[in-house]
Amino acid sequence: MTGGRARGQAVRRSHGQGRLPAPPTVRPPGCPTARPPVIAAASRCLRAPPAARIRAPTAGPSTRSGIVLTETAAAAIPDLEAVVSGGASASLDISRLELPPRLRPAASLGVLDITEFFGETTGGVRTYLLQKARYVQRRPALRQAIIVPGARDEILQASGVRCYRLHGPSVPTQKPYRFMLATRSTSRIVAHERPDLIEVGSTWFAPWLVHLATRRVDLPVLWFYHSNFPRVIAPWPERAGGVRRTAAGFAWRYVRRLGRMVRATLAPSDFVARELEREGVERVVRVSLGVDLDRFHPRRRAAAAETRRRHGLPPGPLAIYVGRLAAEKEVDLLLAAWPEVERRTGAGLVLVGDGPARRRLQRRAGSERWHWLPFQQDRDRLADLLAAADLAVAPCSIETFGLSALEAIASGTPLLSADRGGVAETVERSGGGATFPAGDAAGLTAQAEHLLRGDLPALGAAGRRYAEAHHGWDAVLDRIFGIYRGILES
Repeated sequence: MTGGRARGQAVRRSHGQGRLPAPPTVRPPGCPTARPPVIAAASRCLRAPPAARIRAPTAGPSTRSGIVLTETAAAAIPDLEAVVSGGASASLDISRLELPPRLRPAASLGVLDITEFFGETTGGVRTYLLQKARYVQRRPALRQAIIVPGARDEILQASGVRCYRLHGPSVPTQKPYRFMLATRSTSRIVAHERPDLIEVGSTWFAPWLVHLATRRVDLPVLWFYHSNFPRVIAPWPERAGGVRRTAAGFAWRYVRRLGRMVRATLAPSDFVARELEREGVERVVRVSLGVDLDRFHPRRRAAAAETRRRHGLPPGPLAIYVGRLAAEKEVDLLLAAWPEVERRTGAGLVLVGDGPARRRLQRRAGSERWHWLPFQQDRDRLADLLAAADLAVAPCSIETFGLSALEAIASGTPLLSADRGGVAETVERSGGGATFPAGDAAGLTAQAEHLLRGDLPALGAAGRRYAEAHHGWDAVLDRIFGIYRGILES
């Protein structure tokens, strides 16, 4: 369905679920204990029109509130509303509920996405799921189910896309992330939705939930390798101490185990694909991610002065970092280098995002000189900020892809990145910036000065041309769904 307001359902409840035995102990990305990387779907309350309110099969009367699965501002995409049924005090237990009928039962291809890398203030993987949902909505031959953790059980749906949020406990010290432990609910959803293919987007409990749910059916499962967590444990294995090298070895053993459980492992960059193959993971398929070319557009640069005024940012040269504030993002390196960049060029720095390291980073000596903005839930505001900067900086050397970096060059903003990782590939292929030796603060300083004194408009134009030619979301998702069909046909 491509017009009007989509109809939906949502019913909710917190409840207990059976627990899975823990997978092999390895350190998650960016945390010495356990933390999944990022994934989320946008969620905000709206009032639903009477025509959009329908009842879930076992729910009571509907109320006038709803949850949006994707942003409402996307061009040509109807609102994905979900109406809360049964009132605020109603209960829902997806492990027992009579689930609503499958959407688009005549669709030729149905995919189920499951991940626990889901938080309301996170970016890259969340954006991927939202864009896939929009893509499916516009194509009646497709359908999609999404399973993610949440504070309570909910069912959200609209126009060929249904999202199940299963109650899961928060990851300690890593809010808004949650574990996914709902074994019975996941198995019921998989059996009910009957997808043609499942894509797993995280590494902790979700792969094992899918493994249990598909024991008695021949259902192709893919794994999208969104987080390079062994590298988080030991970013430079050759320099790491014995404990970190041992932990990274266990992590790679776990990665190989998950790789054997799936038909294919999707790698979003050559850097990741080569590393997976070198570590013995078979059936690695190189894919890419995309960017909303209409939203992240150089035309927003005309309003740069107003954007800066709105956010309290200064005139003059300005660099921007957009991303999670966590140890593995190497923001410390950026903050160590930037005082000298400022001294040489007068360039200020704005950091946009949240994360477990935010308070520590803001306590660093001199951090009060920089501008700190929270995670931008409004994607248009984020696009305005990227277009209002003169330079985007991506210091992390272990990025699997780096979606915010792609959004920067699509906005016409030149990009400076470490010379290792997925972002470096974007810089090299686009010609829209430069790289510095990974982990080298002096190298970052020198390249930032070089770029800020160079022809920034020409670099920005080159980056935009590259994004238009290779990373529009429709073309990217055409390729990904082509991979799905190839696996099904084989």
